[in-house]
Amino acid sequence: MTSRSERLGRRLLAALTLSVVLSSTIQAASAHEANKRVADANALVSNDAASRPTPQSTRRPVARAEKGPYYVDFRARTAASWGHAFVWYGKTSERAVEVAGLTPKGDTWTYVLGHLTWVPSETGASYGDLDPDYLTANYRVYLNEADAKRVFAYIKKLQESSPVWNAETTNCTGFIGDIAEYMGLKVPYRWQRPENFVNSLKEINGGRQMVRLSAE
Repeated sequence: MTSRSERLGRRLLAALTLSVVLSSTIQAASAHEANKRVADANALVSNDAASRPTPQSTRRPVARAEKGPYYVDFRARTAASWGHAFVWYGKTSERAVEVAGLTPKGDTWTYVLGHLTWVPSETGASYGDLDPDYLTANYRVYLNEADAKRVFAYIKKLQESSPVWNAETTNCTGFIGDIAEYMGLKVPYRWQRPENFVNSLKEINGGRQMVRLSAE
């Protein structure tokens, strides 16, 4: 009788223990599932927030509008002699740039001869114009789209109407000086070293970054 009672007691104890274990397991699983749902919900909110564009401050669009989407960059670089002045121009959102400048066409002899008389010219990119290691000075000015179209057209026309180069009269600083003047900038004395010319151009214009052409 005692043995039977003991067996019955053990069974009841085992059943009670199993019940407690199952209850704890179910509660833990429920808690885990609830936590998982909260985590999933948080992740969904985070992803949704990340997918939406960050609100911009009211100042940023104004700053971009003031600078304009187009530019002309007056630049100077080192060269075998005095250096060279030229311009980069294009759209700020694009890596490609247009280059315009006035150089003698040909070899060293053409350059030397160009100190005595006029020689044929080239008005596109020359060696070193795209290499930042050669850069000695620059002054970038921004334009809106309408003004940029006018300025860029003027640069193209100036290239087409500059068939000769001369070190003293029709040289690179005079060329980019014409562009600056057309844009309404104050232009310094043109017949000086390219680096000095670009730095002076920036200085006498107060470093202004935005140019607006007068209405035609």
